[in-house]
Amino acid sequence: MRRSRSLAFLAVLVLTFAGLTTGGGIANAANLLLNPGFEAGSTSGWSCAAGAAVSTPVRSGGYAVSVTPGSTTGKCAQTVSVKPNTTYAVSAWVNGNPVYLGVTGGPSTWTAATSYTQLSLSFTTSATQTTAEVYVHGWYGSGTFYADDISLDGPGGGTPGAPPAPGNPAVGTVTNSSIALSWGASAGTVTGYRVYEGGNVVATVTGTAATIPGLTACSSHSYSVAAYNSAGESPKSAEAGATTGGCVDTGLPKHALIGYLHASFANGSGYTRMADVPAAWDIVNLAFGEPTSVTSGDIRFTRCPVADCPTVESDADFIAAIRAKQAQGKKVLISIGGQNGQVQLTTTAARDAFVSSVSAIIDRYGLNGLDIDFEGHSLYLNSGDNDFRNPTTPVIVNLISALKTLKAKYGAGFVLTMAPETFFVQTGYQYYGGLGGADNRTGSYLPVIHAMRDALTVLHVQDYNSGPVMGLDNQYHFMGGADFHIAMTDMIKAGFTVSSTGFRFPGLREDQIAFGLPAAVSAGNGHTAPAAVHSALNCLVKNSDCGSYTLRGGASPALRGLMTWSINWDRYYGWEFQNAHEPFLNALP
Repeated sequence: MRRSRSLAFLAVLVLTFAGLTTGGGIANAANLLLNPGFEAGSTSGWSCAAGAAVSTPVRSGGYAVSVTPGSTTGKCAQTVSVKPNTTYAVSAWVNGNPVYLGVTGGPSTWTAATSYTQLSLSFTTSATQTTAEVYVHGWYGSGTFYADDISLDGPGGGTPGAPPAPGNPAVGTVTNSSIALSWGASAGTVTGYRVYEGGNVVATVTGTAATIPGLTACSSHSYSVAAYNSAGESPKSAEAGATTGGCVDTGLPKHALIGYLHASFANGSGYTRMADVPAAWDIVNLAFGEPTSVTSGDIRFTRCPVADCPTVESDADFIAAIRAKQAQGKKVLISIGGQNGQVQLTTTAARDAFVSSVSAIIDRYGLNGLDIDFEGHSLYLNSGDNDFRNPTTPVIVNLISALKTLKAKYGAGFVLTMAPETFFVQTGYQYYGGLGGADNRTGSYLPVIHAMRDALTVLHVQDYNSGPVMGLDNQYHFMGGADFHIAMTDMIKAGFTVSSTGFRFPGLREDQIAFGLPAAVSAGNGHTAPAAVHSALNCLVKNSDCGSYTLRGGASPALRGLMTWSINWDRYYGWEFQNAHEPFLNALP
């Protein structure tokens, strides 16, 4: 959330167009790609958007691939089996302006060429990685490009004689303490199947179904399956996620309207008293609690002074208005951070100060919980901290510990929300931390979200002040339209592989997901017209009106709703956000 517009999207643009490579020797080189020169006279073996084999111009042989990007980048991709902890070389001869070569979740490079020119890079698989996707693509509407003689050199994955991967698991019956799974049989000779949660085997069966018992109520889990025989084990399937029943009712409506109230500062939108916030707003986030210094952990919430906000109410009236909202079933939270509130919990002392000072604010005003709006350089990942499930960077570890302490202190009814920017969440699909020379802040919210997923009430990513972000369709999406909200939100529901780490971020429950957007054109970059927002909601909730995008996470009938920056800006513009969206949310099934 911003008092002024963000520049974080510039870093995303740099990452999007930068050529990121890694070095290392290549073992047992052999081209693992099928139909690498398109000599089959087709794109057989490849998944191509608008691509076709052509006989001219070619670099060698009789064919090359020709692609003309339009509303997409014209991506041609192929996924192959690879070995963990192994370095591979990738190359392609390309012709066009521009043409990109890359590995999904890993390095990429590009060139603009008027004749065939070779692009090359290398990458090293993670300790658990068993597949890699190689791609070439152009750019939106930039004209035809050609590619030929594409190569992925290195040892093939899998164990000789071991079965191929089974079908992806599907979730069956879910109870408060168990999750049932089923999957398609492996095509090879199979002794049995192992069900994994992360790196741990949680079930071994001879058939193609299993029920995982003994789970905690309202806990999220993600499972993959591998087949095995006497020769070894297959690569793992994709993961399927589910959440056990028994979740505590937070008292929120099925579809909620969430907004930020400028309670500690003034800007051009004017001051809005708590008593004047309409009943349409289900969660009101008080902006902002800020630290006494970046690393102190000591958070203070100072209400807007009379000199800046002449109509500001007294503390007594402010608290009385909070109680009135709560009597209506509304939730009022303290939001920590914002543009100016950089919070780095680098030490356990700062962690403890954070818990103590935030508790004091919650207790003083009788609030329902906490919103985490860390921006700028509050969160980052140290070099080598590549497993979001087991982070080691102090600012991450200490924040998680502090949030768990606050949740334990206030109990099941404690409302916890988060408002990260896309830079800190969805860009983790391509870049995570400092991998491949990327910004060490990319994806840095993922370990916090993952650690708190069973305590998290709502995650509402800021779908604004953002550069283009690659979605699960491996296309770049741009803010300001329905497509961006659909693609970014689908990533949170479906989950995604985190860069080149080999680890997969499991999706959240649909009732934990909302998306954020500016209330009006002056509130931030990425304002979206109401009709486009409604199209996005129809797609996400009902799987209709999705345009060309296909939901990977399926429909989300319990999608929590919309967040906006801010209530003040909405009031300034005559409540256009509230009036357009609150009735629409209420009418959703």
